[in-house]
Amino acid sequence: MAILVTRPHPDAATTAAALRAKGFEVLLAPMLRFEPVAFQIDTDARFEAVIVSSANALRAISENPASAALLDVPLFAVGERTAQAARDNGFTNVTAAGGDAVSLREMIVAQARAKRLKKSGDLLYLAAADRARDLGTELGELGFNVSTVTVYRMAAAPELPPDISAACANGQVEAVLHYSGWSARAFLDAARAAAVEISALALPQCCFSEAVAAIVREGGATQVAVARAPDEDAMFEVLERALQARSGLKPQT
Repeated sequence: MAILVTRPHPDAATTAAALRAKGFEVLLAPMLRFEPVAFQIDTDARFEAVIVSSANALRAISENPASAALLDVPLFAVGERTAQAARDNGFTNVTAAGGDAVSLREMIVAQARAKRLKKSGDLLYLAAADRARDLGTELGELGFNVSTVTVYRMAAAPELPPDISAACANGQVEAVLHYSGWSARAFLDAARAAAVEISALALPQCCFSEAVAAIVREGGATQVAVARAPDEDAMFEVLERALQARSGLKPQT
C-alpha cells in the first residue's frame, strides 16, 4: 500500500523522500507541470518590495537578467520554504509569512502599519498565470500599489499515468495528498478520465488547506482531512490521523 503524492516536481520528490524516510511506500502522480512564461520587469523601477507566493516564481526568474536588480530589494515570501528558495537565489532581505496567501497578505499589511513598508511604494508581485486568489488585487483594495507580473504557469496533466490508474483500481493506494486547489482539480479530472474516480475518491484525501479540501469534497470525496497549518509537517500529521481513522473503520478479522 502506498501514499499517492499529486504535487508537481520538484516538490513531489522532496515530499516522497520525507515519506519514505518515515517508512511509507510512495507513488508519484504530478498533476501540474511548471512552465516559465516570457515576462518583462521595468529595470528602471524602484520597487519597495517583492512578493512571492510560490517558489516556482523564483525558478521562473532565476535565469532572467532582470532578477539581478531585485536581489537587494526586501522580499516577502508565502512561507519558509519559499523564503529559503529566495535566499538560495541570492535575495538578501527575506521575510517569511505563515505558509498561505492570507498570512502573506496580513504580513504585508502589518509591515505597512509598523512603518517598515510604504503603502505608496511600488510592490512587485511575481505571480502565476492561474491564481487561486489575486493577491495583487486584494492588496490594491487595501491601498497598496502593486505591479503584478506573470512569470510562470502550471499546466494540468491531462491523464493519470497508467500505473497510477491501475494502483487506484486495484486497491494499492492508501491515501492521496493534495497540496493545492489546482492540482486537486486536475487529479479529479484525470481520475474521471481514467474511469477510476469511484475507487480514487473512496480513499482518504489529505489536504493542505480548507480551500483545497472544499474542492475535493465537491468532487465527491467523503474521507477528507485538512492539515492544521499549511506546511509539510502538518500534512504528515494529518496523514497519520487519516490512516488511523481508516484502520479503525476496517472490520476486525
